[in-house]
Formats: sequence, C-alpha cells, structure tokens
Amino acid sequence: MNAAAKKILIADDDSSIRLVLSQAFTRLGYQVRATGNATTLLKWVSDGEGDLVVTDVVMPDENVFDVLPRIRKERPKLPVIVMSAQNNLITAVNAAEVGAFDYVPKPFDLDDMTSAARRALAKPADAEASKAQARAVRDDRLPLIGRSGPMQDVYRTIARLVGADLTVLILGESGTGKELVARALHDMGRRRDGKFVVINLAAVPRERVEAELFGKQDGDYGKLVEADGGTLFLDEIGDMPLDAQTRLLRVIDGSEPALNPKTNRRPNVRIIAATNRDLRALIQQGLFREDLYFRLNVAPVRLPPLRDRADDIPDLARAFLLRANREGLPAKTIDSGALERLKLHPWPGNVRELENLVRRICALYAEDLITARIVERELADQQPVVEGQEGPATLSQLVERKLATYFADQPDGLPPAGLYDRVLEEVERPLIQLTLAATRGNQVRAAEVLGLNRNTLRKKIQDLGVEMSRGARR
Repeated sequence: MNAAAKKILIADDDSSIRLVLSQAFTRLGYQVRATGNATTLLKWVSDGEGDLVVTDVVMPDENVFDVLPRIRKERPKLPVIVMSAQNNLITAVNAAEVGAFDYVPKPFDLDDMTSAARRALAKPADAEASKAQARAVRDDRLPLIGRSGPMQDVYRTIARLVGADLTVLILGESGTGKELVARALHDMGRRRDGKFVVINLAAVPRERVEAELFGKQDGDYGKLVEADGGTLFLDEIGDMPLDAQTRLLRVIDGSEPALNPKTNRRPNVRIIAATNRDLRALIQQGLFREDLYFRLNVAPVRLPPLRDRADDIPDLARAFLLRANREGLPAKTIDSGALERLKLHPWPGNVRELENLVRRICALYAEDLITARIVERELADQQPVVEGQEGPATLSQLVERKLATYFADQPDGLPPAGLYDRVLEEVERPLIQLTLAATRGNQVRAAEVLGLNRNTLRKKIQDLGVEMSRGARR
C-alpha cells in the first residue's frame, strides 16, 4: 500500500495544530481528515476510516484516555499517536497503559511527528519487534522507564504526590533512579517554575557540608537559599554529619530563622531527600537523628532494585541503545538471547550499571547486532559486588556467570547430556583440594570440615583424582 492510499485521522481542538499536521502529512502523500472533537473521531473510526489516528489528549467533549479503550475495542490494530501539552510522566505512562502506539509531547518537532507516523503506518515483518522499537522511542523520552508491577506502584505514588507540596524521602539502592524521581516530582509539581537544586552529601567533604547547604558569611548563600521558590534535593542524606542534621532540623521546624538575604524572608523550599542506606539502623547507631528522620519521612517513595523488575530490562536496554545512538555512538540492535542474558544478571549497580554496559558495548564492538555472547563477554569482565558490602560476588553468582558463558558457547544453546554430574565434579574437586590444603593433608580433619564420612572422602579423592601432597596424613 503506498502513502497516497493511507489515511491519517487528526483530532485536536486547536485549529492551527490541525492545519500544520494536515499540510505536513498531505505533502508526504497521505490522505488526511481532521476534526476538533472526539465524537467525530470515534464515528470515523467506527465507520472503518483511517489507517492511523493522531490525537490530542484534552478534547472539548472527552478526554482521549477515555476514548482510546473504545478505539482499541472497535479496531484493535489501528495505531494511535497521542500528543499533549501536559508533558509529564503521568501523561506518557497513561498513553502507554491505554495502548497508544507512541506519545509525542507538545510543542512537537514535525520531523519527530512524521517519523512516528511512518513507523506506525509501516507494515512490519515482525510485529513484536516493531512494538518493542516503538516503546523504546517513547521510553527514551521518559524520566523513568518500566511497565512492571513494581514500577507501576512507583508511578501511582508519584501521581499522588505531584499535587502536594510534602517533604519526600526516596529510598533505594544506588543506581535505581532516585534523582530521576525527585526531578519528576519537581517538574510535575507546583514548583516546576522554580529551581531544582541538588546537593550530594556523600560527595561533599564533611567539614564543608554546612557551608554548602546554609551558606557562609562572605555572601555565599548556599543551596538552601538558591532553591528558594523551588525544590532542594538532598541526595544521600544518610551521609549528612550530625551537626548539619541538627541545623537542618532547626531550619525545617522554624527555630532557626535562615533568611534569604535577597528577600529578607525564610526560603520557601520543598525538600526531597534520598538515601541508599538504612536510616533506622543509622539511628540505632547514633549516626542519624530520629526527629529529623520523622521530619523527612512524611511521604516515602521506595524504588525497587533492577533485579526485582527484570521484566523491564528489555525496554530499558532498547531505550539506552537509542539514547547512545542519539549521542553519537553507533546504532545497534539487540537480540532476544542477549536480553535474556541481561535478565539473569544480578545488577548490583541497578539501572545505572545497565546503561553503562549498553554504552560500553556500543562504543567497543563493531557488530551491529548485540548477541548473548557479546553481553556475556562484557559481564565476565566486570567484578560484581554483593549489595550492601564490599568485595566479590557470591559463589552462586560466580557459578551462574560461568554456566551462562558455557550455555552461550553451545551452538544450539544446550550442552551435551550429563551436565549435572560434570558441574558437581568441577565444584567438588577444588573444594576437596583446598580443604585438604588448609588441613595440611589431614583427612580426618578435612572430613570434619566438609561434613563427610572419612571413607566417603577417601573414595572421592580417588574418584576425582585429587592430588595429595607428599607427607599428607591419612
């Protein structure tokens, strides 16, 4: 079907938008019908007209989020592009939830709009791949990416908080996107026209925290005054020194009259704090003030680690590939095997670690298609850590990585029969060898350490071909 045979239905109550889009699509050879209300759009769709719908969210008679489910029911294969001047996370998420093909924020670039239309009208060889690509384009514009249950909970929490001006405490591991949530709350809230000021308390020397936050006598006003009228984001609040905690508490409850020298009034600031630490544990250790904790924890937002929302990894990876390409790195695609391997990784660095991995692969590999072998090679070069402590990965994680490499190396993804016994043998031999070395060859002691009968140990030494050092005691 050529462009001239395809019809685009445009719905927007702004006549100038209708005119601009109609002219742009007509120049590209499409047929166009435009209306200013949802009722007419629904009639056209019911009559079987149109190969694509481009519609605004807010219409004089109905909200398109109420109309879209009816369009999907009437004509499930009809793609719909939603556009809106309400450019925020909730609008984009709502568009995705009701089945929109794409979401385009206003004011839009005509090239972006026509590109979205071409993708929607193209007859893809792989419908699922096309949908995934469309999601990636949409997701790349969002501050937060993910359609999993845990992320839907986060979106609902954000939606409840954007209309309020409450103090918020964001809890989550490093790399989960705490600053992105804070920015979303600011950009979508009442203070969107004010400044969003960030101070990372883990990155500021402890002796300079008070000066950075509250200013000095020499005219340096500090972050609190800088954020007047906007939002102050206190990242890694768990690293704030006790003296600074005490002063912050006095400022919050009004007992310390911190003034903005420019206005001679107290700074009007919304405070959003974030931490990857257990503040209750710090309180028990005397390292964090309990009264400040209750002041900050008015509205908590808990971000899930990436390992708890592994179903979001494909969407995240595709969006990061697009973002890397837009920033000048080579364009690449990723196959299903690579995505499955990514889902197996524990991601101690969470979303940040995933994005860095995608960028590194784009920069270092010449292949246009990212496969499981490439992903495995990169993951094998990393030294993962156990969440909450320094050091290498657990034995289980190391075994999992080794086995994943082994599976990826097989031509059809399946090793020869007898894998279970071979793996056990691979683990048993070094385990017994190292235990004997630690007991200086004393088999009685080694059997006790291993929890084995001595005769069982002697048989395993023979069967596995474990080498005994000279002078070893039986």
